[in-house]
Amino acid sequence: MADTATELEFNAGLRVTQVRIARPTRQLDAVTRFYRDGLGLAVIGSFAGHAGYDGVMFGLPGSSHHLEFTQHHGDSRCGVPAPDNLLVFYVLDAKQRQSLYQRLAAVGAREVAPENPYWLDKSRTFEDPDGWRVVICDQTGV
Repeated sequence: MADTATELEFNAGLRVTQVRIARPTRQLDAVTRFYRDGLGLAVIGSFAGHAGYDGVMFGLPGSSHHLEFTQHHGDSRCGVPAPDNLLVFYVLDAKQRQSLYQRLAAVGAREVAPENPYWLDKSRTFEDPDGWRVVICDQTGV
């Protein structure tokens, strides 16, 4: 757990030590290959058989930001994502972007046209094994 020196402070004084985005999958192994081998994210934790769930956590830039994917051993609802549900990585270095594209191709990631035309001239969009979209953008974020 992070100490107060690494807390994030939001408007209205909300102090948060960590932000984790979590979602279910029925394809934990394939999703792990996509995010670990395709995008190059570090696995920072995993678990198996916890109350019927397996999971893996990936570190995002900044130690207090994580992605988590869980798979239930029984029947689990995993909704179909809308095409404009995006995880956007802003990558300014052209060589790094090219490396990402090559790694994504190596794991069989499918490149798709973005739903929103805003992304057309500044990024490339890929679907993970569950159909969730990841954008690699060559611009700076806000």
